[in-house]
Order: sequence, then C-alpha cells, then structure tokens
Amino acid sequence: MTDDVLDSSRDSIERGSSSFAAAARLFHPKVREDAYLLYAWCRHCDDEIDDQDMGHGGANLDPGRASAKLAQLEDKTTRALAGEAMDDSAFAAFQRVAMRHNMSARYPLELLAGFRMDVEGRTYQTLEDTLVYAYHVAGVVGVMMAQVMGVQDLPTLRRAADLGLALQLTNIARDVVEDAKVGRVYLPAEWLGAAAGDPAAVVDPVNRAVVFEATQRLLAAAEPYYASSRWGLKALGFRSAWAIAAARGVYRQIGVKVLANGPSGMDQRASTSSMTKLLRVLEGGAIAARAATFDGWRREPVRPPLWTPL
Repeated sequence: MTDDVLDSSRDSIERGSSSFAAAARLFHPKVREDAYLLYAWCRHCDDEIDDQDMGHGGANLDPGRASAKLAQLEDKTTRALAGEAMDDSAFAAFQRVAMRHNMSARYPLELLAGFRMDVEGRTYQTLEDTLVYAYHVAGVVGVMMAQVMGVQDLPTLRRAADLGLALQLTNIARDVVEDAKVGRVYLPAEWLGAAAGDPAAVVDPVNRAVVFEATQRLLAAAEPYYASSRWGLKALGFRSAWAIAAARGVYRQIGVKVLANGPSGMDQRASTSSMTKLLRVLEGGAIAARAATFDGWRREPVRPPLWTPL
C-alpha cells in the first residue's frame, strides 16, 4: 500500500537538506516518519514565502504578494490543526504529525510569524533582535521536533530551542553575502559599522573585513547555545539522541568551515564533505552514548542565562 503523503515528505527532505536527511536515517522508523512529515511542511512554507523550490532559486516576492501567501499559509495551518481535510500534501503531512502528537497551534504559528519578519522587511539592530528571528524560524522547529520525539517538559524544550537557535545562527553566518544580495541582512547592524543598513554595502568587498568580523561574532554567540543543547539529549531515546547529535555536529562544522574560509571565502557557500559528515555522525553516536550513560548519572547543570522566550 502506497503512502503518497509520506513519499512526498521523504522526497522533500532528501531534496531540501542532505544533512538533515542523513541524520534522520538514524531515527527509529516511527520518529523518522514524523520528522519527514514535519520537515515537508516547514520546507513548503519557507519556499512559498521565498518563491523557491526546496530552498533553491527564486527571489523575494513583492510585499503584497508575499503577505497574501503568508495569510494563506496561516489559514491552512489553522485549518489543518482543526482537523479539516487537506488536499495539499505538505499540509496533509503537517496535519498527520500535529494530530499524532497533539501539537498546539503556538509553535507552528510562531514559525509563520518568523516568516512574517522577512515579508515585512524586519531589520536587526542588536544580537537579541537576531535571536528573536532565529527563534521564530528555527528554535520553534527544534521545539516541535522534540515533541515529535516524545518530549514535553519545559527544560528539555528550552534545550531544543537552543539547538534551533544555534543552527540558525550558523545558517546566517554561512549565507551572509547570499542573503544580502536579495536585500536581507540578519547580522546585528550595531556590529557592521558603515555597512549597517545597506545590503549592497554588506556585499561590497570593500567592507568584507568588518562583515567577516561580525560573522565571527555571530558564530561565537552560537557556541553557548550549541553547548546548552547537548544537555537535552539525555531526555531522548538513544537513536533520537544520535540523530540530533549528528545534525548538531554537522551544522557546527559548517561554522568551522566559514571561519576557516575567511573573508575571501564569503562569496561561496561553505559546505562539509561526505567524509566530514560521516565523522560527525560517528561522533554523534559517541555523544548520544555518553548522554544515555554518564550524563544520565550527573546532575544537569543549570541552563546558562541564554536568551529564550520559553
């Protein structure tokens, strides 16, 4: 018996993110299925706002058209959560996973609120402004993924949001020039000096040194969130912890690559090799094993005073 919704969702993650697709293979089959379903909806909504296909191509929509698309996404999401029949595979996927885990409307709608920041052309003056954006477009995805893995307690959900924040800060650092070319700057303006407020100035090689310095600062700001997120792993089953630790390692390695490439490498998107991914997957297994044993015997440290809305 075929499952078109699941097949479409699996195709979405394999086309949209090779890193997450590789990590998802480590999940227990039931969790993996739900991860596919949730990813398909997130990817679809993001692509609709950016007029892209699996995160590629496209350009910024004019504000009126983008706002209309966002309103449609909000309406469909609300109706899916209410149990109405969905004829769109991405929303059928979302409905299946949301109802299976009794997901509240809060986190899906917070994700769409993050996309609204892009639609409205929000600017980011301080690191906290950037963190608010990162939470909405990625931290809440971490929370929803944790719920898919059976987590409900608030301390662990905060650790999941921390990982989402760290991943998004890494994404921003990787895509600084690419984003600026379409008019988006997520680096805190107060770090950019004369390049602040002007995407063209961020792209201009004349300002590359100050832009790269701001990128370094953003990656440094991500590190405490990566560190905090590790303490959420012990609340997961081994296979889930391994998958999350692997994804965490692969994405953190992207930041390492950005730093290694230096200012002159900012015009090309940093990526990791297949061998590096394999090493991070193996390392993730060791981290998951430690979380299930040694970390499980230790008193969990108090979460440091990191920014969070949870």
